[in-house]
Amino acid sequence: MEKVAINDSKTIQTRLVLPPDTNHLNTIFGGKVLAYIDEIAALTAMKHAKSSVVTASIDSVDFLSSAKVGDSLKLEALVTYTGTSSMEVYVKVTAHDLIKNVERLTTESFLTMVAVNEQGRPVPVPKVYPENEEERKLHMTAPSRKENRVRRAAIR
Repeated sequence: MEKVAINDSKTIQTRLVLPPDTNHLNTIFGGKVLAYIDEIAALTAMKHAKSSVVTASIDSVDFLSSAKVGDSLKLEALVTYTGTSSMEVYVKVTAHDLIKNVERLTTESFLTMVAVNEQGRPVPVPKVYPENEEERKLHMTAPSRKENRVRRAAIR
């Protein structure tokens, strides 16, 4: 199977933070952000695998700052590493105050998605290769994240 550039899987979505998406502090619910993250990770993995996918795990979610009503959220996702049928997807979320023109990183997350066929059985995915420094860092640190996932699974 041919290797594919990490950037080929890049997917970007923009969302507007609306009042029903927020808590009593007018900041977005973490669960809403998680739903957006899971959705873009699935889209990114499907784009890479050219197959249906399922979420195997949400490995980490770091909420670094909040987004408020009226902010736009930019979600960017990449397949950073692959196994046989699994894909690690990195998702970065930034909030943009459109009035003040101020952007801030709100959330970073790593998920594992698995490519499946019509019967729900895992199918092979292409390997990936990095092309820039950020991609190289994500790609090179992926094996240690995978090791952590395996260790967590062994505890169960």
